[in-house]
Amino acid sequence: MSGYKRMRRQHQKQLIVLENRLKAEMDEHRLRLQKEIETHANNTYMELERLAKRHAAQTDKEMKTVSSEERRIQQQIIAQQKRELGAFLENQKKEYRLCKDKIKEEMSEDLCTPKEEKQERLSRHKETVQRSQAEEESHLLAQQRLVYDRSCRSLKRRSLIRRHEFEQEQIREELNKKRTQKEMEHSLQIRQDESTQDLERRQLQMLQKLRAELVRLQHQTELENQEEYNNRRQRELHRKHSLEKRQQPRDLKMMEMQIKKQFQDTCKVQNKQYKALKNHQLEVSPKGDHKTLLRSLKEEQTRKLAVLAEQYEHSINEMMASQAMRLESEQESECCALEQQLKQEMELLDAYQRKTQAQMESQHEREQHKLQQKISIRRAHLEQKIEEELAALQKERTERIKQLFERQDRELHTFDTESGSLGFGSLGSLDFPKEDNR
Repeated sequence: MSGYKRMRRQHQKQLIVLENRLKAEMDEHRLRLQKEIETHANNTYMELERLAKRHAAQTDKEMKTVSSEERRIQQQIIAQQKRELGAFLENQKKEYRLCKDKIKEEMSEDLCTPKEEKQERLSRHKETVQRSQAEEESHLLAQQRLVYDRSCRSLKRRSLIRRHEFEQEQIREELNKKRTQKEMEHSLQIRQDESTQDLERRQLQMLQKLRAELVRLQHQTELENQEEYNNRRQRELHRKHSLEKRQQPRDLKMMEMQIKKQFQDTCKVQNKQYKALKNHQLEVSPKGDHKTLLRSLKEEQTRKLAVLAEQYEHSINEMMASQAMRLESEQESECCALEQQLKQEMELLDAYQRKTQAQMESQHEREQHKLQQKISIRRAHLEQKIEEELAALQKERTERIKQLFERQDRELHTFDTESGSLGFGSLGSLDFPKEDNR
């Protein structure tokens, strides 16, 4: 029993050692998963930071490009207007000279008109032409200024729209990056959940396998101990019966001696009675009958002793026979009783082991069901969390794009309103001079 208790303690210790090892393995696994999540979160933060810096640099570069392009187009407009003005002035000079030559030719043909009057007519015509040319030049400059201001305003509107498109592209890139990172995080969480499931199932299988092996060893030990106990009881009973059989002749001899002693004691009593009877008969009988009387008493005594001896001999034979039968019957009964007892004990042990095995299998089924339920609940919570995070991310995407469009619409509406108040009207269809690559 002490060895059995020691074995049970060793089995319990083995289970505790395995449970502690599995717990340490699970703690290490969870710590590794937590580090993976933290690393992914840090990487995501760094990716978004790099994206924000890149967007800031792109925005600065884009604004510089837009500003440079505005200056280039403005310079092209100024250069084109200068060329137009130069051509206009050159054309005016040509027209002025033609008109002047034509008037001089007409005046040279008019011989009737005095020279002073001709000079006065020439001066008035010159003033009229110069005034007309000055008005046309002023009108051209005014138109060029209006075109320049309108073109600059239109450039600003186009730059505003271009900035809006750039902002839209950047916010979409940022939101797409966030969604990609979130999907990678969800994929990582699902993969971690699956690896945790595999580890939990493997650990439970290891624990149940060890428990089943320990129960098997325990049952085997119990069975071996029971068989050893049965063999020992049978050997002890066999030794007892052998000893009883070896001691039986001596016991029978002692009983025979007791019977013989009783016979001798009885004979002595009868002899005393015979002597007393003989003396009494001799006293009361005539002396001449003494001889006959003595012979008769002697014969009667001899007969009685013979009968008594025969009775005691029969008792001895009967005692020996009954003792042999009794011993054989008692030993057979003890063998049957022991065999029945050992059979019942073996049946009880078998029933106990089957019950223990059934309890262990039921416990294993409960543990597997509990683990599966735990896995299902955890997976459902993870899927619900993923859906909620994706929904929140989509809501953030919708809200930010909506706010961006609303702000951009307000900015464009405000710009168009200011343009209208400045008298520029619609600015959406202006063409600008192409860059001169000569």
